[in-house]
Parts: sequence; structure tokens; C-alpha cells
Amino acid sequence: MSGSYTPPTLTIPPGPDDWSVGPEVGPVTFVEYGDFECPHCAAMEPILHELRLRAGSEMRFVYRHFPLTSSHPHAAIAAEAAEAAGAQGAFWPMHDILFANQQALAERDLIGYAAALGIDADAVAAALVDHAYEPNVREDFMSGVRSGVSGTPTFFINGVRYDGDYELDAIARAVQKAARLAH
Repeated sequence: MSGSYTPPTLTIPPGPDDWSVGPEVGPVTFVEYGDFECPHCAAMEPILHELRLRAGSEMRFVYRHFPLTSSHPHAAIAAEAAEAAGAQGAFWPMHDILFANQQALAERDLIGYAAALGIDADAVAAALVDHAYEPNVREDFMSGVRSGVSGTPTFFINGVRYDGDYELDAIARAVQKAARLAH
């Protein structure tokens, strides 16, 4: 039997409501589906940070929530906290704090992180109680399901799932190749 493998593609392209850093328009869009309680996602954070530095203005980095609640009981509420912080302009600082403190993601911890960031912790607490941002998290999750995501972290480069090694040089080569193909 002969055939070629075609990796899954991103069914919902990044839009203005996605959390992103880097140029809005550029040759490469890198999407991560992540889970704040996933140790593999946390291990990837320094690699992804370096990748963003290397790629510079060539790459837009997008983060989408994919909480694996069956194995990570705090992942969904952590994602909601990141969304609540984002409503106050602090998504990325909260993103970084959550990955740096994966072992402490209870609601009281999340509210404490909001206070440490200098944002309105009471507003974050109210949003968590009301699950105000659960629809945002669910929307990200379902976009991942529709794109064939089943675990975290999962990456898409220019809409195509990255199935290579999860080490910096391999991912950087894939980003460089995508940039060349886009020009």
C-alpha cells in the first residue's frame, strides 16, 4: 500500500479575537493549542519563547486554549483566568505566570496572580465564579477538535499541523521553510 501522509489542517484560521504576539500580517502564523496544567506545554515555553525571538517580524504566534480536563482538573479555570486577565490587557503576563506556576492553579492562586499583575483581582474572581469566559475557552477547544487536536501541545504552522520533533532547531527549520514558501 502506497500513499502519502497529509497532516491535518487548521479549520478555523486565526482572527482578531485570538491571543497573539507578532505581526498581524506576515509570512508565518504559528498556532499553539495548549493547556496551562500540561507539563509538556510548560516544557515547551522556553523553546517557544526562543522561537519567537528568532523569528522576529516573520512570525505571528497565536495561543489557543485546549484544556484536557480529564487529566488536568485546573486547566479550564486557568484558561478562564487567562481570558479574564486578557480582558484587562494582561493575557500574556498571566499566560507566563500560569505556566511558571502549574502546581498552583486553584481559584485562590489565580486570583492572587491577578493581584500580583496589578490588575483588578476582584473582576477576575467574579469572572471565575460566573464562568464569564468559559465560552471563549470552549470555542478555542472546539476549534482544536475540528482541526484534529487530541493532545497538548499541538502546533500549526501556516495552517498545517506540525508533526516534527519538539526541539527548537527542528521547529525553527519548519518556520523558516514556511516563510520561504510564503514569499
